[in-house]
Amino acid sequence: MTAEQLYEAPIPASPDGRLSYSSVLLSRLGPNEPAFRLRMEEALAAAERCLREYSRDSSDPRVADLTGHLATTGGKRLRTLLALLAAEFGDPAREGVVRAAVVAELVHIASLYHDDVVDRAAVRHGVSSANVLWGDRMAVLGGNWLLARAARIAAELEPGVIDLNAGTANRLITGQMRELAGPGPEENPVEHYFRVIAGKTAALLAMAPGAGALQAGAPEAVVDALIEYGEQFGVAFQIADDLLDIASPESLTGKERGKDLLAGVSSLPVLLALEDTDPRDAELRELLAAGPGDGTDRHLRVLELFAVSRATARAEAIMRERLAGARAALESLPATPARHTLDALCDFVAFRTG
Repeated sequence: MTAEQLYEAPIPASPDGRLSYSSVLLSRLGPNEPAFRLRMEEALAAAERCLREYSRDSSDPRVADLTGHLATTGGKRLRTLLALLAAEFGDPAREGVVRAAVVAELVHIASLYHDDVVDRAAVRHGVSSANVLWGDRMAVLGGNWLLARAARIAAELEPGVIDLNAGTANRLITGQMRELAGPGPEENPVEHYFRVIAGKTAALLAMAPGAGALQAGAPEAVVDALIEYGEQFGVAFQIADDLLDIASPESLTGKERGKDLLAGVSSLPVLLALEDTDPRDAELRELLAAGPGDGTDRHLRVLELFAVSRATARAEAIMRERLAGARAALESLPATPARHTLDALCDFVAFRTG
């Protein structure tokens, strides 16, 4: 298998949790180090069991069904993987490392409950979203319950994990509020976009390696480097998601091409196209300014124009700058299998959008 095939091949889903997205990523991207792979696979499996247990930890079965809904339907578990990889820079067998990974995943899942209410989403992980099944108010309360559960677990861990969890929850909710409120009267839409994703995406992907490293007892400088890696990687990951929506076939992403565009999502390529003044992209600006398409020829034309637009190229360049920043954060760390895998994750994001 070539490098391109390795990174671009779709990741199979496994709702039963026996073959997680992160497990497949690890098998593809991780170095051929049997002890490392075995340790990571066992930790991923333990974290999955713990996540499913904690997400349903209520004496009321109705609450358990709501709060455990998304945890039991699958997911990438990328934050779990990042936390466990970061723990490799300390003592990965230290008590509480798996729970630190679960804290990051619970906060992420809580954000999905809230996002689906705001976005009026009907489907998540291939099943009906919580807001469809239980209603908006119950879905919001389910997300709040998961945030509280994560805080309770964090309180049993290292003090640094408690602080990190609290700060991340604050950033997450602030990002959600900023997205809902939209740009201020004097705020540049592109700058607003980066403020939103700093809270909604980057904060969570920085929290995960930070929590794993802190609980594993890694040195402070290592923890800081891993948090910075997560911040940069998180921004790149969101931009990659934006690019995949307008440029990649359904066979790769698992969703309809241009779905976010049809929904009127203000992705980075859209915002960059709207602020551009190049006459060559005038038609694209006019079509975007007219509002989301409806799946007809106008929508298809927008996708065609994005394929050759300066906005798409600029978004790709910004994504690669952030990936370079993530790699730079790793330079001070020892050359371990975990560092190799973290670096390979950057390649994975770049190739998937290339």
